[in-house]
Amino acid sequence: MDLKDKVPPHNLEAEQAVLGAVLLNWKAMDDVSSIISSEDFYSSQNAEIFKALKSLSLASVQGDLLTLIDELTKTGSLEKAGGISYVSSLCDVVPTSANAENYANIVHELSIRRTLIRISQEIKADSFDDTKECRKVLETAEQKIFNITDSNQTTQVKVMKDVVFKTVSIIQTHYKNKNALSGIPSGFTQLDTMTNGFQDGEMTIIGARPSMGKTALALSMMQHIAVEKNIPCGFFSLEMSSEQICQRLLSQVARVPSQKLRSGMLQLSDFQKLNDAAGNTYNAPLYIVDTPNMKLLDLRAMARRMVMNHGVKIIFIDYIGLISLENDGKQQMWEQQSFISKSLKSLARELSIPVVVLCQVARDAEGNEPNLAQLRGSGSIEQDADMVMFIHGERKKTAQTEGEETENTGVLDRKLVVAKQRNGPIGDVEVLFISSYTKFENKSRERE
Repeated sequence: MDLKDKVPPHNLEAEQAVLGAVLLNWKAMDDVSSIISSEDFYSSQNAEIFKALKSLSLASVQGDLLTLIDELTKTGSLEKAGGISYVSSLCDVVPTSANAENYANIVHELSIRRTLIRISQEIKADSFDDTKECRKVLETAEQKIFNITDSNQTTQVKVMKDVVFKTVSIIQTHYKNKNALSGIPSGFTQLDTMTNGFQDGEMTIIGARPSMGKTALALSMMQHIAVEKNIPCGFFSLEMSSEQICQRLLSQVARVPSQKLRSGMLQLSDFQKLNDAAGNTYNAPLYIVDTPNMKLLDLRAMARRMVMNHGVKIIFIDYIGLISLENDGKQQMWEQQSFISKSLKSLARELSIPVVVLCQVARDAEGNEPNLAQLRGSGSIEQDADMVMFIHGERKKTAQTEGEETENTGVLDRKLVVAKQRNGPIGDVEVLFISSYTKFENKSRERE
């Protein structure tokens, strides 16, 4: 038998049992309403009846056979619902309302199966359509599947005694591991004290004007996380190649000026430092993707593979303004940024790891301390982020090279402004920026 000739999955007895259980015990309506909606019913008659029951519930009217028939009559849906005889027969379907939730779960699961069949047919039709780009077909398919899984998430009511027990257990663990961070350390002592490290499931935004050291700060953190702490770390670089990133890391670890690496003006002692640095970073669990103008769909898929295949515990993205959508020509820029921001926050929750995203701030922040309103792209970035920090400091100009400002060689004072933190304090963290190594360090570290 051809699949297209098969009857979609359904269970009319379970649908009738749900409705009958509610008519026998109106309190069951609250239980089944949290599981199913009228769209989950295969039978249009049963769907009309459930709509009427839902209307009674919203109107705070006690639902029974008489009020249900009255509601169906008022809305002109009695005939669509099968008439008085069918509605009356529902009370005789089940002897008790005790299994109402089980009946509702059966109806809901079969509804999901029917939806999957419908979506698979739509995806199949799109795949045969040569006028549609392959990437757009993939994105549409992923979005449709995501919508099913998202709608299938049910909210659970947790009993306070269970929450207290788990919370006390967490506090006891913190007590046994005094001063231990609950999250992944950034390498900056004052910042880690304030934030307790990067937390799983949270999105952190690092904002600054161009050439103020966003990438340098991210690399300094990654060097501490992956090289020193041996914690698997992923880095999406949409602006720099993997070789450039590696060169910066070697400069940081070896403490050899990056300008020397670019010009080749190295001494024998520098080569020894570089060899040692290469040995230290060779086995570091750092995984780099350096695709420019990366599509959001590709980024999400690759992040999942990083976590699954390499056990990555934290991801850095440089930077949000360079991520693109498949249909980027059909939306305003702020709409694109809003969608990307929400998607990255969702990715952090899905993978249960910290996601650190670099972001530019508006031009009017030049020379001033940045604030949340100056995050470039969309107000959604500020809203979606669990933590937002800015890099602030005086820009010391030397020469102009291809329209970009360069910094004096030396040690510069910088400030990390934690402007938002959902679960902790806000404030400033004093750090040092060693421009010759393009590296950030703790302020307490001896200047070299």
